[in-house]
Amino acid sequence: MLTRLHPLDIAILAAFLLFQTWVGIRLWRERGRLATATDFLLGGRRLTMPGFVATLVATWYGGILGVGEYSYLYGISNWLVFGVPYYIWAIVFALYLARPARRTLFISLPDHLDQAYGRIPAMTGAAVVFIMTVPAAYVLMIGTMGTLLLGWPLWWGVVIGAVISVVYLLAGGFNSVVRTDKIQFLAMYVGFAVIVIFAFLQYGGWSFLKTNLPETHFTWHGGNTAWFVASWFFIAAATLVEPSFYQRCYAAKSESVAKRGILISVAFWILFDFLSTAAGLYARATIPELANAESSYPALAARVLPPGLVGVFLVGIMAGIFATVDSYMFIAAISIGRDIYGRIKSSTDRGIRTMTRWGLVVSALVSVTLALSSQSVVGLWRDLGSIGVPVLLFPVLWTFRKKQQRMSTKRVVTWMLVPGVVSLVWIGLRVFGSGYLWGVEPIFPGLLVSVLLWIVFIRNGNST
Repeated sequence: MLTRLHPLDIAILAAFLLFQTWVGIRLWRERGRLATATDFLLGGRRLTMPGFVATLVATWYGGILGVGEYSYLYGISNWLVFGVPYYIWAIVFALYLARPARRTLFISLPDHLDQAYGRIPAMTGAAVVFIMTVPAAYVLMIGTMGTLLLGWPLWWGVVIGAVISVVYLLAGGFNSVVRTDKIQFLAMYVGFAVIVIFAFLQYGGWSFLKTNLPETHFTWHGGNTAWFVASWFFIAAATLVEPSFYQRCYAAKSESVAKRGILISVAFWILFDFLSTAAGLYARATIPELANAESSYPALAARVLPPGLVGVFLVGIMAGIFATVDSYMFIAAISIGRDIYGRIKSSTDRGIRTMTRWGLVVSALVSVTLALSSQSVVGLWRDLGSIGVPVLLFPVLWTFRKKQQRMSTKRVVTWMLVPGVVSLVWIGLRVFGSGYLWGVEPIFPGLLVSVLLWIVFIRNGNST
């Protein structure tokens, strides 16, 4: 337990959790508006600009404790590593993929694979999307917050976080995601603005930070190698196959909302990254002896904020985590209920809604199991992403070509699975050996194999 919370702060946290749950489950009263699968899965494609921006921005910050850890340890390099690469790829997505994605009238990312390659590649892609989006890392973060702030056993927070999200997603599906994300979006910005302002008023600005931080905290690399920083520009390419981006584009009211909404979201991400990086710098400058850098944000709050405002800031942290949990939990559920089961057995709208709800239960159980078995947020991010991105990146991008060269099912499945297996083997070298071969992260050999297979298959034509 990091610090003993004031009863007022506990009350504010509890009120936030109850309020967001109530907002989400209100949609039980509006079941008539969820009559079709599109209503339940995409809100009837009526997502307007405010909702689009709020839900997309909030979903991107589930790893907020990791951001605090990195900025505490490496300073403004946090912005370059976890900010700039993702801005660049998000802008690329907005300019080249957002309008075409909305134009398709698809429901999920595997639909692209189905249209271009067929049912089996689509189901393969759906399984990988499930692996990438099952929110184990984020329910683990909720459990970690419960341990740090309330002294709970880790499994209490993990289970409670998963259950809260499932309850309101069962009620309203995508509409519940959007409604709660609007609240979470506001809470994130208010919480981090409060702590940065109070830290500035109490300690001062730039001169205080320059005096009390290591020199490397003001360098672009933060003391890391250039290769480490550069690698994130490749890792961030996962944005081009980020299921939450596609889901928001499919749900957008128009192509214009999809494109402009992402560009506006980038501006909000830049602002939030300024606030979160500044908070990490103040944490390091004021508490340099902190043993666990992952707890830097809660520790700073305990130092600079009065009772009540500590709760407001902690709500801001929890809001970002819950926004990612519910979004990813719902996408993972769609992967099971609609994209896999729905392709095995043709279903009605009612059947798709029912199976997606069962998918939510499965997704929650898998999330809790993985979170408690791994107990490493960074490890879960790295391993699941390193397997999923090489499988999906190039096959999905290839579907956007106007003149697609049809591949046989055998070749497409090979193109998708072999890179994933290569990355999985690379991870195994770390788990069962002494580390990654040549020190190379597993995402890179997977991507390299994917490119080589694409060259071989395209150059050799369309034969089976």
